[in-house]
Amino acid sequence: MSQALHTPPSPPVRPVPAEDDLAALAARHGLTVSGARPTLPGYVRELWARRHFILAFSRAKLTAQYSQAKLGQLWQVATPLLNAAVYFFVFGLLLGARRGIPGDVYVPFLVTGVFVFTFTQSSVLAGVRAISGNLGLVRALHFPRAALPVSFALQQLQQLLFSMIVLVVVVMAFGSMPALSWLLVVPALLLQFVFNTGLALIFARLGSRTPDLAQLMPFVLRTWMYASGVMFSIPVMLADKNVPSWLADVLQWNPAAVYMDLVRFAMIDDYGSSYLPPHVWAFAAGWALLAGVIGFVYFWKAEETYGRG
Repeated sequence: MSQALHTPPSPPVRPVPAEDDLAALAARHGLTVSGARPTLPGYVRELWARRHFILAFSRAKLTAQYSQAKLGQLWQVATPLLNAAVYFFVFGLLLGARRGIPGDVYVPFLVTGVFVFTFTQSSVLAGVRAISGNLGLVRALHFPRAALPVSFALQQLQQLLFSMIVLVVVVMAFGSMPALSWLLVVPALLLQFVFNTGLALIFARLGSRTPDLAQLMPFVLRTWMYASGVMFSIPVMLADKNVPSWLADVLQWNPAAVYMDLVRFAMIDDYGSSYLPPHVWAFAAGWALLAGVIGFVYFWKAEETYGRG
């Protein structure tokens, strides 16, 4: 008698969870998408938690910058001083750009302008390469990517502080002695640092997608320098020129000119308030707030894209 074959019952088919159910399950267990962009407050907290890394990274970059040169860290001061010497010869002596500025004021005027503008210029150039030049670090480790452009801006601030020692010597050598007004340098440079950091964040995002931007920026920054009164006084130079009043205002109120004028006003005795545009401190704070907030939010918006592709 043949024995009937019995097919074992198949296991019950469980329904595939819906996407909404999976999302709820992940949220219930604290799971998040890998590499997802955190909220803006959460991003600020992450960045603050990495503050020691940011400081150490900026110091390491500063030390390594001139490690292959025989003069080492002296180039931090020698480079802007040599630039100032070239500008003095070309603009001060050959082109008469020191018109309207007393002879004993022009050299500290020029050196201050070169040092302060170099602070912004170097921060922007470093920001352009902050992501694209550190892809190995970005792809290997998890950390808020804003730490890189912020650390590069901090590196340039430390370099400026070394240069300030030489600037103090130059200013004193031409007759301006330390005074209470010198304390104004601190808020001026802090506002400029916030402004520079905002620009570094903006150009870090742009440079991460367009590496060729690093080749274009030196030309843009050089044009900005010539329009910012590094080598000449903007109001004196435009006094006998038939230029629209709005153009004079744009040149005087552009952020690079504002921060240079504030440091010059603080440190140089004969550089009085007549050289400053009205409401200069309000413009300095406004530029810092505008660039800092826009730069940070703009960079954060693309957080999950850095290092991919």
